[in-house]
Amino acid sequence: MANDAISCTAEGTNEVVDRIILLTKIHVHYTLRLPPEAPKDKVDRALETHVSKCPTAQSIKDSVAVSWSVEFA
Repeated sequence: MANDAISCTAEGTNEVVDRIILLTKIHVHYTLRLPPEAPKDKVDRALETHVSKCPTAQSIKDSVAVSWSVEFA
């Protein structure tokens, strides 16, 4: 995969809870450049399970909602 084949942006949402500013949501948007021969079913399966396999997402899942989207370029 080329160095520019994947990129992402992340946006966090802070909210005031009990007068404390807390990070409550993170949304990650991926942009993927795939070769025409890429197995779409495997790519879809990897994307669907990546949050459950991400150590960071699993570490914060009880306090921060993690969502994602993807765009194929």
